[in-house]
Amino acid sequence: MKPAVAARPTTATEPEIHKDWTDTKLPFGIRLAAAAEERATHAVRYDAAYVRIAYPMGDVPAEQGVCSDEVVRAYRLLGVDLQRLVHEDMVRAFAAYPTRWRMAGPDANIDHRRVPNLAVFFTRHGQSLPVTDQAKDYKPGDVIAWALPDGRPHIGLVTEQRTGDGARPLVLHNIGWGPHIEDMLFGLKITGHYRYEPKVLRRSS
Repeated sequence: MKPAVAARPTTATEPEIHKDWTDTKLPFGIRLAAAAEERATHAVRYDAAYVRIAYPMGDVPAEQGVCSDEVVRAYRLLGVDLQRLVHEDMVRAFAAYPTRWRMAGPDANIDHRRVPNLAVFFTRHGQSLPVTDQAKDYKPGDVIAWALPDGRPHIGLVTEQRTGDGARPLVLHNIGWGPHIEDMLFGLKITGHYRYEPKVLRRSS
């Protein structure tokens, strides 16, 4: 069932919502949250088909994609190419990544579009943060991974927007009807909580 989004209050004390992901004076997480909000303005047909794409900075057609594509696209608005970064890391350390697809080696067309691969990359090169039931622990720009009821992985980004009562941050995700910002942080089982900023990229062996 599609989660409901509560109307946000409009008061003089309402926290400012930053919309300009190009403002380099803002913290990276705030800029990424703004980029996530921009992605919610696009019409995208959910389509998980394998597609051969350019490298680097390659993408499937703009009108299609899955949940991971919205995370990749939001980062790309800030000049961060997860396609290249994930591919280069898999070339260096292929054994560190999941083997569920029985691949003989990295594939730059699809690797960055797979949630488990993004989870490994963010763990290796960013921060893997505790999974809690406390909304205050989830900051703008954080990446959240979930498990759907059937076990399939899902992923999204925390925005600066909040529920009408201010209790929880809203998240940007695509669960089948295109990129939407919704109140569903705790709507599925959280399997991963990550914070990735390129400036803290660390080289792992």
